[in-house]
Amino acid sequence: MKIHLIDGTYELFRGFYGPPPKKAPDGREVGATIALLQSLISLLSDPQVTHVGCAFDHVVESFRNDLFAGYKTGEGIDPDLFAQFPLAEEAVAALGLVVWPMVKFEADDALATAALRFAEDPLVEQVVICSPDKDLAQLVSDDHIVCWDRRRDIIYNQAAVIEKYGVAPASIPDWLALVGDSADGIPGVPSWGAKSSATMLTKYTHLEDFPLELEHWDVKLRGINRLYENFTAHREQAFLYRRLTRLRDDVPLAETPDDLRWKGPADDFARFCQSLGADDLPGRVANRDYSKI
Repeated sequence: MKIHLIDGTYELFRGFYGPPPKKAPDGREVGATIALLQSLISLLSDPQVTHVGCAFDHVVESFRNDLFAGYKTGEGIDPDLFAQFPLAEEAVAALGLVVWPMVKFEADDALATAALRFAEDPLVEQVVICSPDKDLAQLVSDDHIVCWDRRRDIIYNQAAVIEKYGVAPASIPDWLALVGDSADGIPGVPSWGAKSSATMLTKYTHLEDFPLELEHWDVKLRGINRLYENFTAHREQAFLYRRLTRLRDDVPLAETPDDLRWKGPADDFARFCQSLGADDLPGRVANRDYSKI
């Protein structure tokens, strides 16, 4: 079997900033939720998509905010989008999919836990993480765990991750710690860019492997003196940033791979869609033969 893991928060954001807004009959803004459902229904139309789990940031903050004051928060999120967070979870559950709403952890941690756990099952042929989020690239393992950018229809296996970022999946948290990640509020180390970080990590793999003395840095880097000085001065921060970018694999998920088998929408799916003003959606899943899943 193949396991498809959905970054529900990403899909919701994409649904909010892509299609035009849409009001439900009761006046609520529901456009992002409808777009999310449309996206998932399109995914489920593929006969190869049979086992699906979807993770959400139930709240934006997580344990990482306790570690670093500058980490991302819900500040600045459009209220019309923020209000759809719980609605989106309800929508995906009504579609009949397993939903993981994260509070202490983040959605990416749930995806990481599920991917690594399910990949060990001998019946699982492949785990497909449906998200272009660079944090998730650290989970890629050859062709067994891959990331799929559905919007661009690009599959990132291990070779593709190395081609895109210049480092192997295992070094992605270190790379992000050096380069920074503005989406998560991680500033990175001054002067370190994507190329210099990739060059260093290709040689040394992890931050702790960087030699303490500059004369032992066996790499060719432009501005190497400045890079060395900045890394030395921000060494402690760099290790903290890596801790923030490393995904957790200990989220308490109860499901087995077979629990992710999609058996069709819940009984109240049509009623739920009617409440959104999206009466056409139930008909889009009505022709799928769930007995063959």
